Amino acid sequence: MSFVYLGLGSNLGNKHANLKRAISALDERVGNLVKCSSFYRTLPEGFVSERMFLNAVAVFETTLPPEDVLRQTEQIEKELGRIKKSIDKIYTDRCIDIDILFYDDIILHTESLIIPHPLLHQRRFVLEPLKEIAPHLVHPILKEDVVSLCEHLTK
Repeated sequence: MSFVYLGLGSNLGNKHANLKRAISALDERVGNLVKCSSFYRTLPEGFVSERMFLNAVAVFETTLPPEDVLRQTEQIEKELGRIKKSIDKIYTDRCIDIDILFYDDIILHTESLIIPHPLLHQRRFVLEPLKEIAPHLVHPILKEDVVSLCEHLTK
């Protein structure tokens, strides 16, 4: 069994329901939900929008390999109404976004998937909920725990 940490976000429609439906679908298709953070209201990052986000981080115990987890998250996004993924870091409003943050302590870089998520250490909307559920989780590249990564954001 492996542990996969997923970041979730929504800023369209019923954001709370969108996150709940995504977590439920992930629990059915990816693996057993181990823990989920509180839901955090956050400002959009990387683009301008009038719509606030609701963000969370959840950890699942899974037997799926990383690429299969990615396929499941993309399918769940489509089923919940996500029309397109961000392309070339051009972000837009979205009903649901699911990102693989960590998969155990592996480091993976393929054409379709990078683990750990390459921007997670720069994103408060990821680190704060992650700190709630896994404060001592160590980033396998940066060799710092989540608490330390959060502290860097305030400097």
